[in-house]
Amino acid sequence: MHSSDAVREGLIPLLPRLRRLARALAGQAADADDLVQVVLERALARAAQWRPDAPLDKWVFAIARNAWRDEMRTRGRAQHLFAPEESGAAVADGSDARHAQQLELAQALAMLPPDHREVVALVLVEGLSYDAAAALLEVPVGTVTSRLARARAALQAHLGNDA
Repeated sequence: MHSSDAVREGLIPLLPRLRRLARALAGQAADADDLVQVVLERALARAAQWRPDAPLDKWVFAIARNAWRDEMRTRGRAQHLFAPEESGAAVADGSDARHAQQLELAQALAMLPPDHREVVALVLVEGLSYDAAAALLEVPVGTVTSRLARARAALQAHLGNDA
């Protein structure tokens, strides 16, 4: 099987995980959807660069991380968080506490520095081990540990002690 065929077939089962990672990195659904599209395009265009002996998910996640960093550089500033359009549909409905919690969490994640948000996305959202996240980010495991500790502290400070 040609590497481009293997990448194409391997991307399908990765889509839910890629979407979760993109949402954790981008914060907003529209930005996450755009990021997923960019990642898929880049992965398919660069399929020949993937080594079949390397895990496809880690290669795709690295593309996602780099694509998001490219986007942040292009914007030239930190992303401002605005309430997603879909959150306006339930403004009059005070019973949707879960939606409010999700919005508050998205706001708290968006306030994290990008390197902390990446670690949260990889370790807490995607469930990668500290070692795997460190390898993907090309940093020591201690750096992943300290970024995650600072991210957790910032999230707790924003969300309250019951987070």
